[in-house]
Parts: sequence; C-alpha cells; structure tokens
Amino acid sequence: MATTPASTAGSTTSGVVAACSTRLWYIHLASTAIAFIGGLLLVLLVRLVGWLVKRIRRSSQGGSTEIGKDAAMVAKGNGQTIEGDRIDWTAEVKEWANELISAQSITGRILVVLIFSLSVSSLGIYIYEATFLVGFVENCVPWSQSVLNQVDLAFNIVFLIYFCIRFLAAQDKLWFWLEIYSIVDYCTVPPAFVNIYLNQSWLGLRFIRCLRIMTLPDVLQYLSVLKSGTVIRFFQMVTTFLSVWVIGAGITHLCENSGDPQYEYSNVNGITFGNCMYFTIVTMSTVGFGDYSPKTDWGKFFISFYIMVALGIFASFIPEIAEIITSRSPYAGRYKKEHGRRHVVVCGAVTKESIESFLEDFLHEDREDTDVEVVCINKKAPSLEFQSLLKRNFGHLVYFIGSVLNPTDCQRVCLESSAAAIILCNKYDEDPDAEDASNIMRVISIKNVSPKTRCIIQLLQYHNKGYLLNIPNWDWRLGDECLCVAEMKQGFLAQSCLAPGFSTLMANLFSTRAMSDSHLIGSWEKDYQDGSAMEIYSEYFSDSFVGMTFQEAVMLCYNKLRVILFAIEAKNSEGDRFLSINPPGRSAIIYNGCHGFFVADSQEEVRRAYLYCNRCHRDLADPRQIRKCSCQTEVSGPESPGHDGAHEVTRLRGNSANVRRPEIQVASRKKVLAAVQETEFGADEQQRYGEYSGDDPSKQSTEYFDLTGMFHWCPERNFEDVMLKPGSAARLNLREHYIVIVFADSDSHLIGLRSFVMPLRPATFI
Repeated sequence: MATTPASTAGSTTSGVVAACSTRLWYIHLASTAIAFIGGLLLVLLVRLVGWLVKRIRRSSQGGSTEIGKDAAMVAKGNGQTIEGDRIDWTAEVKEWANELISAQSITGRILVVLIFSLSVSSLGIYIYEATFLVGFVENCVPWSQSVLNQVDLAFNIVFLIYFCIRFLAAQDKLWFWLEIYSIVDYCTVPPAFVNIYLNQSWLGLRFIRCLRIMTLPDVLQYLSVLKSGTVIRFFQMVTTFLSVWVIGAGITHLCENSGDPQYEYSNVNGITFGNCMYFTIVTMSTVGFGDYSPKTDWGKFFISFYIMVALGIFASFIPEIAEIITSRSPYAGRYKKEHGRRHVVVCGAVTKESIESFLEDFLHEDREDTDVEVVCINKKAPSLEFQSLLKRNFGHLVYFIGSVLNPTDCQRVCLESSAAAIILCNKYDEDPDAEDASNIMRVISIKNVSPKTRCIIQLLQYHNKGYLLNIPNWDWRLGDECLCVAEMKQGFLAQSCLAPGFSTLMANLFSTRAMSDSHLIGSWEKDYQDGSAMEIYSEYFSDSFVGMTFQEAVMLCYNKLRVILFAIEAKNSEGDRFLSINPPGRSAIIYNGCHGFFVADSQEEVRRAYLYCNRCHRDLADPRQIRKCSCQTEVSGPESPGHDGAHEVTRLRGNSANVRRPEIQVASRKKVLAAVQETEFGADEQQRYGEYSGDDPSKQSTEYFDLTGMFHWCPERNFEDVMLKPGSAARLNLREHYIVIVFADSDSHLIGLRSFVMPLRPATFI
C-alpha cells in the first residue's frame, strides 16, 4: 500500500478531517464498480433466464402426437396459471412503487422534495469537508467520531431505499440501471457503507451528487411553482450549468490533491475546493488567467477533455440565460389592482388608433368619474407609437402581452374583478366574419373564466349577433352589450332618410366633446358647437322628483337644472322596468329610485338631478350652486325602495354607454295577420308588385307586423320575383321612395341590408 508523502498517520489538520498514512481509495472505488457491474450482470442474467424459459416452453409445445399435444396443453395451462400468478404479484408491486414515487400523489411529492433536499444537503457536506482536505483526499477520522459521516450515511440509507423503489417501478430494468441518476447512487451510496468497515472515508466521487440539482425544475413543477415554459427552461439551463461546474471542480480537486499513482503520489498539488471552482469557471469561459493550473498528469488529461464539453455548454447556455433575463418584457407581468379603484379590460383590435379614440371619449373631462384604469391585453408587443400613448396616459392606461383566450392571462389582468371587458373589432378587416368569430371566441373565454363580468363587444356583421345568444352566460341584465358597426351605420342612414340630419345629431350625442370657447355669440356656428358638446348621461332622481309626471320633471330639469330630460326607466303593472322615451300624458310618474336619461354637457350637470332638493334649492338662480344638502337621502342605495341592485352592480356612473336595455314592448295596436289585397298593377308586374294607396281606403292593404309589433311585415318572396327590369320599373309610378346604390362584386361580403330596411318600416308608420 502507498503512503502519503507529506503526512503521518493520524495527524489532524482540523476537528473535521485527519490525514491518513495508508491509501485505501481503490477499495471505495471497487465498491462502486462492484455495485454497478454486479447489478448489471444480474439484470442481464434474469433477462437471459427468462428468454431461455420462453424458448424451452415454445419447443415443448411442438409435440406431434395427440397425447403429446394434450399433455402440452395441460402443461401449458398449468404454466399459464403459475405465470399469471407471478405476473399479478409483480404487477401489484410495480403499481405500489409507481404510486409511491408518482408526483400525482401527496406521498410522491413529499418523497421527491425529500430526496432533492437530502441530495443538496449531502452535496453541502461534501463541499464542507472538501474545503479542509488540501493535499490529501482521504479522511482518517473514525466513523464513530465523525458527525458528518454519520449524517451522510443516514442520507445514503434514504437514497438506497429510494433507489430500490425506483427499481421496482421501472418498466425497463436494464435502462434504469444505466440512467444518470442511478449512476449517481452507485458512486455515492456504496462508499458510505465501506467507510464504516474501514474507518476511513474517501472524498472520491461524492461530487456527482450535484447532478440531482438538475431535478430542481421538476420538483418546482410538481409543487406548481413553475408554470411558464420560459422560466422552466431558465431553471433547466442554470441547474445544468451549475452541475457541470461543480463536477469539473470536484474532479480537479480529486486529481490535484491525490497526485499521480505512476509517480508514487509525489506530485500532489494542494489546491482548495474554492480555487478549483474558480479555475474551472475561468477554464469554461476560455479566459485562463494562469494563476492556477493543473500540475498532475491526470488533472491535465481531464482538463483537456473538460474544456471541450464545458466550453460548448458555456457558449450555448450563458447567452440564452442572459437573453431570458434581459428580454423579460415589461408587459409580461401581472396587473396590480389598487384598492378602491376600478379598471376595465380592453382586448381584440388593440391598436394605437383604436385605443387613442377610446380614451378620448372614455377619459373625457366631462365625465364625473374618470378614475378608471384601462388595461389592454394583446398578443403583440406595443409599437413605438403605442408606447408613446402609454407614456402620455400614464396612470390611466397599462398594457400586457397575452390573450383573454388563455385563463392564465385573464388572471394576470384581474378579469374577475374588472368593471367590464371591452372587445374592440378591426373595422378595416378584409374578412369581417372571421374577425367577428375571433371576438365571439373572446367573449366565450371571458364568460368561462368569469361569468358575471360585463362584456361589451363590437361586431362587424349583423348576422353574427345571433351567436352571442348561444353563450350560456351571456345576459343583457348583467350589462352585456353588442355593438354592431354595420347595423349602426345602416340604421343611421335609414333614419337620415326619414329625418335628415338624424345621423349627425346622434353622432354628436354619442361622442364626448368639450364646450367650445368660441366668441361667435349669436351665430349658428356657436349654437352648433354648443350642441355638439352635449352628450347623453344617466342619473337617479332625488326625492324631490318623486310623484311628478314626466312633463313636470322635464320642465323642472330644463328651467332649474339646465339639462334636458328625454327618457326615464318606467315600471309596468308587474314591476318590470323598461325604457320609456318621452312618454305622453300622466302615464309616467317619477318613483323612488327612478332612473332618468338626460342630454347635457357633462356628468356634473346631470348630477344636479340627483342632488336637487325642493326645500333648499328652489330659489337658486344659478344651477351651479346646487350642492348636496343635509336633507338629501341616498335614493340609489341598496335599501331604497324600487332600487335595482342587479342594475347598480353593472352600472358605471357617468358612462352614457351603460344604459340598461329596455324590454321589448309589443304595440297595443298590433293587428291580426290577414290576406293581402290584390295589387293594382297591369300585366305581370301588377301581380308581382303592390302599391300602397293612402287616398282610397278600398285599395288599402291590411297591415302586417312582426312578432314584436315594432316593424311592418310582408310575406316572403323570391329574389327573382322582385327584380325590376328597366321597362317594368318605368310603369310602377314610384314616388317618395329611396334609392340605395350598392357597389359590390361576387366576392364582396354581405353588408346586411336588413339593418337599413328595418328602420324604414317602423310600426308607427301607418
């Protein structure tokens, strides 16, 4: 046996380690080799025996006589029974082992975390002991006196038990015996037991335990800590890099502090483990300052191969790790909701133009409550123009990269606690049906995540509105609204045909503008600018309005409050509420908790209807002096009579878009369907087209209405029957009619002329 050149037996360098006079490292190494090779041979032997048994059974079943066949069948039946019992027994053991180590069970997760923690602790013991072993790698402190060795043995017993469980659960025993984590156990567990017998430990290959660090991403996934693919990849690269680093330092420390056997260990290079860590990292980076270098042949041989492997890992992992760290987008975080502040989520066609137009109206100074934050979520990163918009609206606008189709992203933007989810459409999309389909899918996803969240969606095509009714949680009573761009455009065109200027009036009322500062007193331009600054707002009435008729309330609002009341939320005999626009006579009475709709310049002006007190404000000449008085009661509180709590939940005060949809009322003069009188045209056209005559009652057709009673109805006719030829059109004697010119080709999308025709056929036209 060889002796150390510079140490005597039993000389103690610290209370942790003691140098040895006799080297027994080959015994520790032999235990590892025996465990690996012996187990491998045993697995191969079992496989060989199984293969021979099956071959013998197949050959024994090939008898030529009937007696031989019967005997073979009996033997086969007995063999199958015995084999079946063995298979059932092994299957139960394998199933038990699988359940024990499976991360799907609580026991499996606890065991995985325990093994990882003990592996890191065992690696820590190795590093702590290696810092004291300088110039030698074998420790002669008796096992009974070494607390570190005793603790490490306890850890290795747990590793051995876990190894056996994994072996039982393995589908392929041979592949399991050759996998990397099994090799970790061969190199660390057997030497721990040899240490008890020899009373002499060897630092050896215990550094390989650091390979267990690479299981950290899996452990964190089992505990549901890591969910993002980018973060998982980051942890995988970091743990792999650390493992290669520690292994390189461990082998360098072992070779340099052991010396070369061919030189009788005379060229020992005493280097600390910390310096080995430093040396390997500069070697991996190809810097190589030269202050430390291997002196032994084995150390030089290892470094020659290590630098090729480590350099590849270093060159590929470090840039990727740096990219993940530095490329973390500022729009990939989570929205932090402030207490007491509301927010709305905007998705869909989130562009600089659409959001800028949205903010100009949504955060206009005329609105009373502008302390609402707009949270935009989109798959793409914001453009430079959008980033400038974010800076200009800092505090009111935030942006996140994601999609509402992903439930995780919905949680990131706090969708469940949002006041509303607004889905914008791309009005310039070449495929409007596909655009509507994608937005409807967003609504479905939002309703699946948060059924009670209010959804306001823009659609391009009218015929796609019907799909929203198939969404189980879509409910207009919760404030869900659908705004169809084509329907509104064509509806405005139709109403402008009936009342020229209607579209301009409604556009001015729907858009929010500030009052003009022009000095054109008395000119029509001044009046127009003042009128275009008016918007539609909603507010509750104060107690002073209770009992008034609609006409009395209109006069009071106009004369005293300087606002225009044009509609209220009336009640029918059953207590159901509906929107009543300019109701006639004394049928509409203001009740406690009644909701009114006004035309005014700002929400502050409309607020006067909520604050007005007949006792305190009757003699005020200036409506701006109206303030809340001591006798004012909260008519909109949950305890107030007639208050609609469900409506209040979905209502954003001061937002004219939050008008509750009225119930559809069937006209009282709905007429029963009857036969249509014969038309008066000559020849074929007289049989195909009808003309309404208001002068001669005998020639007047019976009126038809649809099921709602809101629109005139006519029987269905084929498209070919209503096609007019130039000659036949001249004989129809048309008058006071509207001509619609449609520029389209065979590839054009449907524009939905129904939205244009329906406003031209209201039931109020007789």
